[in-house]
Amino acid sequence: MSPRSARLARLSRSVTFSACHRLHSKSLSDEENLKLFGKCNNPNGHGHNYKVQIFLSGLCCHQCPLCFLQIDPVSGMVMNLTDLKEYMQAAIMEPLDHKNLDKDVPYFSEVVSLQKLLPQGVLYKVEVHETEQNVVVYKGEEAIVK
Repeated sequence: MSPRSARLARLSRSVTFSACHRLHSKSLSDEENLKLFGKCNNPNGHGHNYKVQIFLSGLCCHQCPLCFLQIDPVSGMVMNLTDLKEYMQAAIMEPLDHKNLDKDVPYFSEVVSLQKLLPQGVLYKVEVHETEQNVVVYKGEEAIVK
């Protein structure tokens, strides 16, 4: 396969949800937590309107059955946006919207739940905007070589 015959496609969709959380470390005293996290350590939590943007990516050579995110020759779509919307509804909106992330979502810090729903290998990156200034970008796991 020559590089000219392959086509790279990326697709993105975003959702916005509201949730609250508390910045607090069990390994610190209440005073140390307050000093470190300030108003974000409020015992009742604090809220944000989060924006989550999902990016899908695929390389299609049209020569092998292993390609994913092939551009459909009939519809011209990389992935049906209705399907992506449903995946995001199930993985993000239903478990997180209007929830206390610390109390209502115990798996939140351990699972990238959208990976379970999407076809294998298509998730390129996830951006989570807590505020316009605070953004976390997830691009999968990488092995660290020492």
